[in-house]
Amino acid sequence: MFETWVFYALAAVLLLSGLLVITARNPVHGVLFLVLAFFTAAGIWLLLRAEFLAITLVIVYVGAVMVLFLFVVMMLDINLERVREGFWRNLPLALVVGGIMVLEMGFILAGRIWGVGVPKPVPAGYSNTKELGRVLYTQYAYAFEIAAVVLLVAIIAAIALTLRKRKDSRSQDPSAQVKVRRQDRVELVSMQPEKD
Repeated sequence: MFETWVFYALAAVLLLSGLLVITARNPVHGVLFLVLAFFTAAGIWLLLRAEFLAITLVIVYVGAVMVLFLFVVMMLDINLERVREGFWRNLPLALVVGGIMVLEMGFILAGRIWGVGVPKPVPAGYSNTKELGRVLYTQYAYAFEIAAVVLLVAIIAAIALTLRKRKDSRSQDPSAQVKVRRQDRVELVSMQPEKD
């Protein structure tokens, strides 16, 4: 009974924060509401006894991605009028996509209510993290490795696209420094001593 009330509380906060993400006037507030949505989604994952997914959601999305979004949004000077120009033009497509998502969630809930796909009882000592690792590194090992290679290529491409040679930057050439001779750098000048 307590878990049910906690679920409804977290679900209400998740829906409200999700709504505030898209309706917030200030982009920084929208990002902060998205962080709140991720935290409440992680709480729902914990209720479902998926601890690994919950902590991954917090570490990856809140700890890395959302902090990056927050810095980018705070550094950019966003013109809110230009952002809102396409709202009414994109509203029909958004309503269609939202309706499809509501239908999908309705089918899932209907299957759960009418007994289709009843979950199996969990044996004692079951670890969802261990099971996730076993499935990921046995059945989906090649897909996991392909995803890793695609991410590596994306990282290299992002670095190559953003790396530009700056004219005002100064750099040292270690090979030229090693080849230098004393005669090239130091000049001895003989001077007459000064008399007082």
